[in-house]
Amino acid sequence: MSTNLEHLWMPFSANRGFKAEPRLMNEAKGMYYKKLDGTKVLDGTAGLWCCNAGHGNDKIVKAIQDQAGKLDFAPSFQMGHPLAFEAAEKLLELAPNNDFQYAFFTNSGSEAVDTALKIALGYQQHRGNTDKTILVGRERAYHGVGFGGISVGGLPMNKKHFPLLENVDHICSTHNLEKNAFSKGQPEWGKELADDLLRVIEKHGADKIAAFITEPLAGSTGVLVPPKGYLERVRDICTKHDILLIFDEVITGFGRLGTPFAAQYFNVEPDLITCAKGLTSGTIPMGAVLVKKEIYDAYQDGDAKAIDLFHGYTYSAHPMASAALIASLEVYTDDGLFEQASIMSSYWEDALHSLKGTDHIIDIRNLGLVAGIEMESREGKPGSRGYDVFTDGFHNHNLLLRITGDTLALSPPLIAKKEHIDQIVEILKNIIPKH
Repeated sequence: MSTNLEHLWMPFSANRGFKAEPRLMNEAKGMYYKKLDGTKVLDGTAGLWCCNAGHGNDKIVKAIQDQAGKLDFAPSFQMGHPLAFEAAEKLLELAPNNDFQYAFFTNSGSEAVDTALKIALGYQQHRGNTDKTILVGRERAYHGVGFGGISVGGLPMNKKHFPLLENVDHICSTHNLEKNAFSKGQPEWGKELADDLLRVIEKHGADKIAAFITEPLAGSTGVLVPPKGYLERVRDICTKHDILLIFDEVITGFGRLGTPFAAQYFNVEPDLITCAKGLTSGTIPMGAVLVKKEIYDAYQDGDAKAIDLFHGYTYSAHPMASAALIASLEVYTDDGLFEQASIMSSYWEDALHSLKGTDHIIDIRNLGLVAGIEMESREGKPGSRGYDVFTDGFHNHNLLLRITGDTLALSPPLIAKKEHIDQIVEILKNIIPKH
């Protein structure tokens, strides 16, 4: 196969570096990708946190194929198709409780975040809280790449060249190597960091703040696990000060922690939930916002023939995405993949922490079937060690890794077995000290 690589501007990529030394995959099945020459590559990242049921699941593939031949597209504005409503109902069956009665479909996590922020702001306006226009996020947070997402997010490079939303503030990150390095599961220290939200409330006034958005477990910034009691404290503060709490579960949703959502794992209930990625096991682009009935009802106070939310996407609840969602959720349930992830998490934890003491590793963080391995940065060259380990893993050891700076972010498909975990750890033990 001869492929001209020049004309594609790749997202979040070192385009010149990639095109000088390409990393191309051509097939995928189960736990493995295949390179162009047929060499199998072990997937240590579930694609991009998304292929939770593994690759090429027969049931999901068939559902998409059948739907493509039946109904390829239907308009979603003032119109619909039955599968969209079934998809919403199936999705909400996994919600933390019965208060979540509505789902708004998008095409990605970024769109889901911007949708949730809009819904939160509109809700406060409908309630008569016209001054509640401030959105609060957290430093080192990733909430996608929409203007709303990068504004409430806390990654400086994502914001560098772009004007941001006004009326946005941030609380501090939970990352603290000095106190929490090599914690297994949730760190013991750090609950009090949630009180930084009180600082922001004091600064602006609770009557000015509409919502606080956070990832229950931050993934793309390097796997930051919430300290024990942290999310509970955040929930208490938001409740006391009438601030909506949004959980960005684009990564943590659909079994990554062994439960449908992180909200169930931590037993902390938000007011809105964003999700994507594992929603269709990565097969068809789709995102969603799970909405409580009280919030939806606030929009239903006008003329029944008038549009209640001036927001949406051409491909909201796309027929093939809806089919993929329904099939994916059935696979998760029928194959017990959430339970399998929960069972495998202790083996995953022990295996990853066996790397402690390996040259260059300064921290290992884990929860459920996700882990972050932070490596010491080279002087004056942050990110270069991570890049070298990533490329070495792919080219020479046939392992797909995910890097964020000098941190490896690992999240294998939920179908991973002990032998796959052993293979990942053995490769890392071999290649990290070399760089």
